[in-house]
Amino acid sequence: MYVQLSSHTRRYAGTAIKDTKLTDKRPVYLNLFKIRLPTTGIVSFAHRVSGALLFLAIPLCVYLLDRSVSSEQAFEQSVRFMQHPVMQITLLILVWSLVHHFLAGIRYLLLDFDIAVEKASSNISAWTVLIAELLIMLAYVGIVLL
Repeated sequence: MYVQLSSHTRRYAGTAIKDTKLTDKRPVYLNLFKIRLPTTGIVSFAHRVSGALLFLAIPLCVYLLDRSVSSEQAFEQSVRFMQHPVMQITLLILVWSLVHHFLAGIRYLLLDFDIAVEKASSNISAWTVLIAELLIMLAYVGIVLL
């Protein structure tokens, strides 16, 4: 049962509720480019994007695997195809997706076991994921691509 206290406040079951329809002046349009996500939000968003990229790459990987084991000539064609600069960039993105999804997945498994759940330790684990993936990607670029 609502009881009117003032023009902006109502009481419901003993709790004062501010009427947001009268006092809320926030714009309806939400500019997503002005929102600054915390580090944990960035890792979470990147985990979803990397998972989607890995899922979308399955047909390409299956196709390349099928071609490469069919004959020696098809294997050499697949190797040449993978040496194309566009495919090198695609491979770099897929390796990033795999590395990030793996590291962030370990982080989320630890969170499921109530490890690093507090805000400070969660922020540290998110930074750990970002720094570890950066180091692994730098090592990958240095070893494989250069």
